[in-house]
Amino acid sequence: MKKAIWNSKVIAESSDTIVVEGNHYFPPDSIHKEYFKESDMHSTCPWKGEASYFDIVVDGKENRNAAWYYPEPKEAAKNITGYVAFWNGVVVSD
Repeated sequence: MKKAIWNSKVIAESSDTIVVEGNHYFPPDSIHKEYFKESDMHSTCPWKGEASYFDIVVDGKENRNAAWYYPEPKEAAKNITGYVAFWNGVVVSD
């Protein structure tokens, strides 16, 4: 089972992640929503589409834009619709 950990807390865990370009995308129901706060950040991938971001907040510490997802990806990335990936210090491990 893969776990996403930040600030010593497991913020997501799943045995059904999808790996795209080296990133583990976690199913939407596998994230611990209490640690996620919507961000106004967006970015665009030429083949996946527009990504939206979450800030991660654990024990009063905030990791801005540390998680992203594609709410309405392009056809080539439909399999990761709503799935969440991490960066910026979030560790994904077994």
